[in-house]
Amino acid sequence: MIAAVARNGVIGRDGTIPWHQSSDLRRFKALTMGNTVVMGRLTYLSIGKPLSGRRTIVVTSKAIDAVTTAPSLEDAIALAGRPVFLAGGARIYADGMALADTIYLTRVDAEPAGDAHFPPIDERAFSLVSEERGEPGPRDDHPFFYVTYRRRALTD
Repeated sequence: MIAAVARNGVIGRDGTIPWHQSSDLRRFKALTMGNTVVMGRLTYLSIGKPLSGRRTIVVTSKAIDAVTTAPSLEDAIALAGRPVFLAGGARIYADGMALADTIYLTRVDAEPAGDAHFPPIDERAFSLVSEERGEPGPRDDHPFFYVTYRRRALTD
């Protein structure tokens, strides 16, 4: 999974991201380039087009021109092969939490109002493997951290 998440868990408001973080967008592109990105219909509609250099699969029961669609997250993952990045929205993240092996987060140092939230990360299931302060640029609204979690082995 890959997401930008505010301190209060917000990931979206009214179908948009409630901040602008150019650094996060560059990281998202670097991590996902050449891979498959799975997202829900509303997330896709907010972007408005397939992501260049990546295969885009949209979880929806409706056909969408220029992208592959799948009726469920499990079907999308089966179509995707590996590696696959789950890129939102809230329901995709919630349903994908049980399936994810790695979670790449940009922790945005803000508490905006929002109507879409990232699910809690069960620290019994995931280990924090890295955390680094991002270097905010002139086109970043807020300070941020890059955080990576990996699923714990059953013996951990």
